[in-house]
Amino acid sequence: MNEKLKTIVVDDEPLARKGLAVRLSAFDIIDVCALCSNGREAISEITKQQPDLVFLDIQMPEINGFQVVQALEEMHDNMPLIIFVTAFDQYAIKAFEIHALDYLLKPVDHERLGSAIDKVVKTLEHAKDGEHKHKLVQLVSEVTGNDCEQILAELASNTPVSVSQYSDVLAIKDVGETTLVPTKDILCIDAAGDYMCVHTHSGTHILRKTMKDLEEILDPKVFIRIHRSSIVNKTYIDKFGNHVSGEYYLILTNDKEMKVSRSYKDKVKQAVLG
Repeated sequence: MNEKLKTIVVDDEPLARKGLAVRLSAFDIIDVCALCSNGREAISEITKQQPDLVFLDIQMPEINGFQVVQALEEMHDNMPLIIFVTAFDQYAIKAFEIHALDYLLKPVDHERLGSAIDKVVKTLEHAKDGEHKHKLVQLVSEVTGNDCEQILAELASNTPVSVSQYSDVLAIKDVGETTLVPTKDILCIDAAGDYMCVHTHSGTHILRKTMKDLEEILDPKVFIRIHRSSIVNKTYIDKFGNHVSGEYYLILTNDKEMKVSRSYKDKVKQAVLG
């Protein structure tokens, strides 16, 4: 390859971040275009810079490495090649070995770094980045189905990683910015034309997805459909009843009243009353 690889380094530890950047400067093929100190910054820079390669720390506060990848995938942006950087030991990280292009253990060894970069070059030369992206998306769909902090704790303690198909965050894109909304903070979701209004205690977010899309990614043990245009987090249901008119309703913990359609009332009653 003659062209340099546009590269971003993401790590919340300043010394680790700068140290890896210095090591990468020894490779002529690498052009480090940005250093990011957290997940939000990483999502913004990756979206803006469209790099070829990202060295991504897994364990970061607020938004970890897995959630960064999930956000990029949900935004349908071009996915760069990802090399995970982690302090987890080799035994623990084997759970992800088949998915990521490669991974580096901290502290990063120079020879091992060179090997990872060689793998990147060979992947690009043989046009296998599509396969890499597929594996990466598969990984993220498995990992982010559970609480990511739980996943990280399981990795750190060398216990088997539990997986689920359901997401614990919603990535909501708005005017070039992406907000990761933890699903546990969602009170309810209702339809507004072609958009979904995602209501949380801190405010409302607008998301372009269908009810069917949301039902596929939200855990049905937590989120229940109460109407053709409404989904509720049953954690925040305070009351369930019916008016004199015969209409059924829910009242959430924030005093918001929501209509329950007759076709869903039995399902809702069972979910609420057990």
